[in-house]
This record gives sequence, structure tokens and C-alpha cells, in this order.
Amino acid sequence: MDPPLQAFLAIAASFIAVILIFGALYVFCRDPNKRCRTEETRNRTRTRNTRAIASSNTELSSITVTESATFDPSLSRISMKELADATRDFSPELIIGDGSFGMVYKANLNSGVSVAVKKLSDDAFQGFREFRAEMETLGKIRHPNIVKMLGYCSTGQDRVLIYELVEKGSLDQWIYDTSSAADMLESMPWMPLNWVTRIKIVKGVAKGLAYMHNLDTPIIHRDIKASNILLDANFDAYIADFGLARRIQGSRLHVSTQVAGTMGYMPPEYINGAPMAKTNGDVYSFGVLMLEIVTGRRPNFPFTGEDGHEIRLVNWVSSMVEQERYMEMVDVNLSRDDLKETAIVEYFKIAMMCANESCHARPPMNEVVEILNGISTC
Repeated sequence: MDPPLQAFLAIAASFIAVILIFGALYVFCRDPNKRCRTEETRNRTRTRNTRAIASSNTELSSITVTESATFDPSLSRISMKELADATRDFSPELIIGDGSFGMVYKANLNSGVSVAVKKLSDDAFQGFREFRAEMETLGKIRHPNIVKMLGYCSTGQDRVLIYELVEKGSLDQWIYDTSSAADMLESMPWMPLNWVTRIKIVKGVAKGLAYMHNLDTPIIHRDIKASNILLDANFDAYIADFGLARRIQGSRLHVSTQVAGTMGYMPPEYINGAPMAKTNGDVYSFGVLMLEIVTGRRPNFPFTGEDGHEIRLVNWVSSMVEQERYMEMVDVNLSRDDLKETAIVEYFKIAMMCANESCHARPPMNEVVEILNGISTC
């Protein structure tokens, strides 16, 4: 090999060796703080992820938490287990009603008190916080014509409301003979309600609604109907089932994105897609209830009219009122003894005023109470 070539190869090998040595020194001698900072960054990332998971688990725990409350000082706190035992694990044999968003059961508590227990369906409330806020609000309501909420119990997705038990069941069981199918009425044979009792019930419901609508933060019920009116031993009326009730903040309306209520009782503006639920929606339902009480006809089931075509209660009454055929509309089970036609005429006029298709033409419930006080019951 030529001497110049040997010299070139030796220089090249030495150059490569020097580069490798410097490279090794750089790797071992670079800034140790940087290595620490990198490791610290990794640790912070792991910590944040751990906290996020812990936070998520805490949120899940808040949803599945067991909670109960009582609004009546005479009752001690009631557990879900006690309610399950008292209803024989919510046995169908103890069902006394079918309310909005759930069945209602009769329960005898360990204290010896009998109550009505409503087990809500899963879609009754959007979340636990909404459920608790609504229950605390409704638990504060105290009025002679509104059923008293005694408390609630929530475990996971199971939510149960506890109400006072009203002895004689719902109004629809007394307008129509359903005693054979009602466990509550086995010891109380069905009998038709007389005129005085029917007026008493109507006035009681009107007073209860007027109270709700005139609270500092008004409440709309949104499902006034015969099955949601309970009767005690003296046939005093109690508004029940607040599964659809909503408080009204700031104005006398509540924004709703879904239709609420029962067909036949529901105001036309709700059916036509009005986004606002208002107090005068309850007024319409109350007017329909008045018609049902005096005629003994179900608003949610059409019946055959004189022309052979199906017709609903409000349309039928409207046509009969135009013809001034008031007495023909009165329930056949209602005794005519001492029944004054002038009182019947006034009654129908008030009912149709409340059930006016125009929501703006309906009177507020406090005015309805005053007008009803003028109806003769003798």
C-alpha cells in the first residue's frame, strides 16, 4: 500500500474515533436538571390522570349515594329498606294508584303510620340534584287541599316519594264505579256523589290551585285530573301527584320542551306545541275536571254524539250550552232532588270559562274561587 494512502486512512480512523469519544461524553455529561424536569413532567401528567379518575369516581358516587329526608317532624328518617319491607318489595297487591312517572303503594311503616309510597320511574327526573331540589320545594307546601309530602328516599337509580295516605282514594273512583277493582274501597261500597259533595270537591281543588299559583315562586301542576284528586273521610279534596309539577322562576310560565299532561285535560296550546307551560294551563284542566264531575263523562275518552260521530267532552258541552240544554248534561247518577237549574247553569258557565280555548280568556284561579263561592248548594 502506498505510504500516502496509509497516512490518509490513519487520519480518517483517528477522526472517527475522536467523534465517537465526544459523542459518548455528551450523552453522559448532559444537563442532569433536564432529566429531572422531564421525569417531573411525566409525574405531573400521571398525577393529573389519577386525579381525573378519582374525580370521575367521586361524581359517580354522588349519583349512587343513598339519601332520605322527612318533612314531617312526627316521622323519623325512613330508609329504602323499610319502604321495601313495608310494601313487600313493592308488591302489585299493594298498588293503590297509578300516578305520573310511577306506581303508588300503600305502606305500613314500623312506627305504625300508614302512608302512600310512590316509586318513580327512571325518567321522572333528569338527575339527582334536580330530584332533591324539587322534593325540598314540594315538601314545604302546606295547604288543606294539597296532599302532604312526608319525605323521600333515594338509592342509586331508585327514588321513592312518601305521602300522607288519604282514606277514600281518588276522585275518579267515586265519579265512576271502580270499587270492584280498588283495594282501598273494599270496605267502602261505591255510592254516587251528591250535588253538595261535588261542589265541595270543586271548591277544594280550586283553593289548592289558587294557593299554588300565588306562591312567591308559583307552582304549576300540569296534570290536574280526577285520578290526581284524593278524597278523605269527609270528602275534602286534596291535589296530589306532583310528578309533572314545576316551579316558575321570574314569571308565571315554565319553559318546557316536552308535552306534559293527560289527553282530554291538556290545554290546546300544549297540544299545538306551545313551548311555555303557564298557570292558565292548569285553569283549563280544572275547567275540564269541573265538566267531568258534573257530567260523569271521561274527558280522555271520546263518546258517540247525537249525530253518531265520536265527540270529546269539551266539544259536546260547548254544543249543548249553545242549545241551553244544561240539565240534559248532568250525570244520571246525580239525584235531581232539590237540584236547582240556575245553579247548574252557573256551574257550566264557570267551567267553560276556565276551559276556554284562548288561554288569555281564562280567569286566574283566585278569581275562580270567588266565583264558585256564589254557587248555590241547596
